[in-house]
Amino acid sequence: MLSPRSKRNLHRIIPYGVIWLLVGWILLFVQEAATLNQNLNPTSAITLTPEVFVFASIAVTLVGLSVGTVEVLWLGHLFKRRSFTQKILYKVAFYTFFLLLIMIVIYPMAAGLELDLSPLHPEVLKKLSNFFVSIDFASTCISLAFSLFLSLFYSEISENLGHAVLMNFFTGKYHRPTEEERIFLFSDMKSSTSIAERLGHIRYFELLREYYSDFSDAIISHSGEIYQYVGDEIIISWKYPDGIGKGHCIGCFLAMKEDLKKRADWYTENFGVAPTFKAAMHIGKVTTGEIGALKKEIIFTGDVLNTTARIQGLCNSFATDLLLSGDLVKRLPPMAHIGFKAVGRHRLKGKEEGMELFMPIYK
Repeated sequence: MLSPRSKRNLHRIIPYGVIWLLVGWILLFVQEAATLNQNLNPTSAITLTPEVFVFASIAVTLVGLSVGTVEVLWLGHLFKRRSFTQKILYKVAFYTFFLLLIMIVIYPMAAGLELDLSPLHPEVLKKLSNFFVSIDFASTCISLAFSLFLSLFYSEISENLGHAVLMNFFTGKYHRPTEEERIFLFSDMKSSTSIAERLGHIRYFELLREYYSDFSDAIISHSGEIYQYVGDEIIISWKYPDGIGKGHCIGCFLAMKEDLKKRADWYTENFGVAPTFKAAMHIGKVTTGEIGALKKEIIFTGDVLNTTARIQGLCNSFATDLLLSGDLVKRLPPMAHIGFKAVGRHRLKGKEEGMELFMPIYK
C-alpha cells in the first residue's frame, strides 16, 4: 500500500507523461500530414515505421514522467519562493540542458531501430551529427519546448489551485452539485491579533507564510485537503474514508502541533514569538460543486461548516487546543496515543439542540 504522500506524488507526476505523449502524437501527426508521410531528409530525420512509432511513444512518455518526477520531488521545492516568471525562466534553463542530454541518448536508439543497427554504429552516429545541424533539430527543439511549456504551466496552475481541485475541474466531477460526507478541521492561530499588532503587517504576513508552510507535511501525510485559508485560519477537509482511515484526521492535528513545536525556537529567534493554534473537528454532509461566473471555485455548503466554526469558538472556554463533536468521536477508530473526554452537551449558536463535545486526553 502506498502512503498518502506517495499517492499524491504519483497523481501529480502521471499528468506530465500524458501531456508529453498527447503533444508528441499531435505534433507527429501534423508533421506526417505536411510531408505526406515521406522522409524528406533521410540523412538526419528518422523514418516513421511502426516500430519507431511505438518506441517514440514510450520514450516521450518516459521523458514526460522524468520531467514530472524532477519537478515534483526536487525542482518545484528548489524554486518555490520565486515568482511565477522567475520559476519558469530558471526551470527552462535547467530543462534545456536536461532535454539536450535526453536527445543525445534517445536519438541514436531510434535511429538504430530504424536502420537495424547498434546505437553506437558509425552510420548511426553520423546521422546523429547530421541531425544536430539540420532543420529537424530545430523542429524537435520547438516540439520539446512546447511540451515543456505546457507541463510547467500545468505545474504552476496545479500548485496555485491545488492538484485535487485542478483535476476536479478537468474531470467535471463537481460540475453538477454532489452530496458527500466529509470531515472538517478548523485551525485558528492563538493570539493572532496581538501578534499582528506587535509585528506589523509585513512581518505578520511573513510569519503566516511560514506557519502555513509548516503544516504542509502533516496535511499531505494524512490525506488532508486544504479547503481555504482565511486570515490566520486554515480549513482542512477529508472525504470520510480518508479521514477516518487510520485516524488520519486526528493524526494530522497531532502532526501539525508537533511540527510547529519543533520550530518554536526558530520562530522565537526570527519573529519574537512561537505561534500555537487551537482547532475543532466535526463530520457531516455537505453539497460540493463548482460556483462562480468571473472566477470559478469548488466550494462546500452545509451546516457542518458553521457548526465546526462554532465548536472552535469554545476551545478557550475549556482551555484546550482541540474540541471534537460527539458525532466524529463515535466513529473514530481506537488510537493508542490519544483518548477523548466528554465535556458535556452544549447549545451552539443557531442550533436548537445541544451537541456533545469532547476534548483530547494525551496518553
